[in-house]
Order: sequence, then structure tokens, then C-alpha cells
Amino acid sequence: EFNHPVVDAIVVKLKDGQLQIPFSEVVVLLAVSISLKQSMGNIPEYITQDEDIFLVDDVMDKQIIDTDGARVVRVNDIELVRVNGNMIVSNVDVGTLGIMRRMGLSKLARAFLPFFKKEPNQGCISWDFVEPLRHDQSMRLKVPVGKLADLHPSDLAEIIGDLSHTETGEFLDNLNIKQLADTLEEIEPDYQASLVKDMSDEKVADLLEEMSPDEAADLLAELLADRSESLLELMEDEEAKDVRKLLLFHEESAGGLMTTDYVSVRPDLNAEQTIKRLREIGEEAELIYYVYVTDDENHLIGVFSLSDLIMAQPEIKVTEFMHKRVISVNLKDEQDEIAQVVS
Repeated sequence: EFNHPVVDAIVVKLKDGQLQIPFSEVVVLLAVSISLKQSMGNIPEYITQDEDIFLVDDVMDKQIIDTDGARVVRVNDIELVRVNGNMIVSNVDVGTLGIMRRMGLSKLARAFLPFFKKEPNQGCISWDFVEPLRHDQSMRLKVPVGKLADLHPSDLAEIIGDLSHTETGEFLDNLNIKQLADTLEEIEPDYQASLVKDMSDEKVADLLEEMSPDEAADLLAELLADRSESLLELMEDEEAKDVRKLLLFHEESAGGLMTTDYVSVRPDLNAEQTIKRLREIGEEAELIYYVYVTDDENHLIGVFSLSDLIMAQPEIKVTEFMHKRVISVNLKDEQDEIAQVVS
């Protein structure tokens, strides 16, 4: 089996329509004229399958996402290679050479390449990294959207910056709620608001629940007050409570900048018990770099990093390796004051 598409048929345009010829009937494809094994009248027409891709209609001159370079590019040409008797799609060409090749100027382009110190295959992207930008129902069958799952949210945010408003909406529809929430967190709140403007309230509420409380509060602050309140009503009570708390503070104050998403433990736990606690928290712990130690009244008494925890002996209490001199600020302190403290 091939990971790259295999050419199953060629489309021949006729005066009164077109004919799809099975590739098995083709003697020579990459030549001035295409030779067939028998006359066209004797060749059974190829029947299109749901998963088939029409390279000219679906790929050529279309915008695609290069999932290796995390960018949006346009396909100027398609490279086919013969492997074990099959013709497969190897690469797509998104460079200048692809355009010149289609204009019949490939020899001229190659002659100038040495002066620009470019390799002949520069601008080619392996099909492994091709993700079509638009996915109508048929293209969802033809090319799985799974490649986007490998991209970091910051890469997805970069791609969104290259798209038009219409294209952005189509692109966002291809992301699941978790991917979409993580991606929005990489974007400025005012732009986030424009991206969710046309989404249903139910979907936006789900997004807000996936986002960290401080990011969710920043987004809600950019929306109209009526919609913001409606979204809070749709959110789960616990998540909405954290966000409402943050919305009470000015966005440039400590309360407006902080998150309520943190991990705290009691001072009577030892290192082994604390690690077990973090495992119970699950995915949330992946975002945690520091663990806070609080007393029964939820007062902060110390802090330690994950590296402190890993290096500690299992039976040692957290109070023995935590940092007791904790630098903190008040909820209403402005960000320039906080910056001075950090400095």
C-alpha cells in the first residue's frame, strides 16, 4: 500500500464531454502523447469512487496548508513518480519553478537557478504534509483532516493569520473544540472576538470551558455585555464562577491578569503523595509548572516547582523543600507595579 495517492484513471476531455480511462489501459503517461493498450471504443470507462481525488479540480491552483512549514500556500504543479509499476503523487510544487514549468519555461528557469543558489526541488512539499484548506463533504472523504492534529496551537494561529475571513471560518470548522480553544489562546482577545462572532452560543460556551479562566475572561470582555452574560449562563457553573471572578477586575490589574487555574496541596503531604495527587488531576497538570502549598484557610504558605518535587525523596514533606519566601502582589495592583516587582 502507498501513503501517497495512486493514479487510478486519467480524464480525457472530448468535444461532447469527457471520458475517464482506467490507468491500467495506459501504456505511456508522461510523454508528448499518451498511448493506450487498445482503441478507446474497447476500453471500459472508469467508475469514480467516493475517496477519489481529481488532481486538477481538487488540488491544482488550490490553497493548501503545508503542515510541515505551518503555512498556507498555493499549488502550482503536481509531481508524479512511477513506483513498482504504479504512478503515485509524490510532491506538490508551490514555488516559482512550478509556475514556469506550466508556462513551458522550465529550461529557462533551471538555467537561472544556479544564480539564485536554489535547488531544483525547492518549493516542493511532500504529499505527507499536504492538507487541503477547503473540506467540503467529498474532500473530507478523500483527505483525512488528521494532519492538523499534529500542529502546535501557535502554528495553527500563524496559519489563521494568512487566511481571509471566509477561509478562516472554514478552517476553524475543521478543528475540534480542544484544538480550537488552544489555538484561540494564541490570538489577541480582540481578534478572538471577531473569530467567534458568527459561531453559535453553544459552541462558544464549550470553547470558553476549554480555555483557561483568564483567557476566557479576556475573550468575554471583548464581547457585547448581553452576549457575554448569555455565554456565562450556558457554561458549567464551576467554570463560569471562576471567569465571573476574574471579570470583576480591570484587565491591566493583577486580578485581570491572573488565572484561577492552579494546583495547590496541603502542607501535611509528602512528595510521593503529591505526585499521586498530580496524576489524579490528569491533563491539567500538563500546564502546571509550580505547585502552591496552602493551609486549611487557603492562605499561601509556600511554593515549589515540579523539578523540586521530582528531586525530593518520596517520604519528605512538602514543607521541607518548598520555598517559603513567596513574592506576591495584591489583586488591584496595576501591571506596571507588577512588572517592577518581577524585575
